[in-house]
Amino acid sequence: MREGHEGTGPGAITPDGCAVELYTRLAAGGEPDIIEAAVPAGAHILELGCGVGRMTHPLLERGFRVTAVDESAEMLARVRGARTIRSTIEGLDLGEKFDVVMLASFLVNTGDTEVRRSMLRTCAAHVGDGGCVLIQREGADYHTNVPRERVDPSGYTVRIASVEPVGDGVNSVLAEYEFPDAAWTQTFLARPLTQEQFEDALAEGGLEVAEYLTEDGIWVRAVPTA
Repeated sequence: MREGHEGTGPGAITPDGCAVELYTRLAAGGEPDIIEAAVPAGAHILELGCGVGRMTHPLLERGFRVTAVDESAEMLARVRGARTIRSTIEGLDLGEKFDVVMLASFLVNTGDTEVRRSMLRTCAAHVGDGGCVLIQREGADYHTNVPRERVDPSGYTVRIASVEPVGDGVNSVLAEYEFPDAAWTQTFLARPLTQEQFEDALAEGGLEVAEYLTEDGIWVRAVPTA
């Protein structure tokens, strides 16, 4: 388990505190629709941190090709229909270019600045000419509107129970997931980024914002800097 990360609940837990069985139950929501609208039909997507395929599978159903990367063998074992590669994001070097590189799940807000830089460099290194990088970042109130919860239409509850500063601009976040038959928690380290800080971070990785895809600024289309 990585320092500052922890997970509880049934089944295997990955080094960053994610429960494999939990993620097989979480809905993709409207995220695949956002992605589909932002990239060319049939594009080849390099999905970094794919997990169990929560977004992989809907993207495949929409006609995209997906190369799915995750460091967890237990997560990758749940992915169907995509080429899968077991690797950390920061250590990935495929020597290939893709139409779209996707870094979702708020991974850009990792508490480790060096890991963030390496992940963004991985994105820039794998995007082809004329391609783009899709990034999902935390919303402006993610660390301040706490505690908060939402009930998914399928019947489970997701709760951000607490956010506690641990120094150097990093917070320890406790998330809780409640289902009728099981419950999980995940504790992880996250670094809030203002829009300016986010754009500076992209620049460090050789990227720049082409477009904010959603009104809340959570989904972003970025391109390599000239």
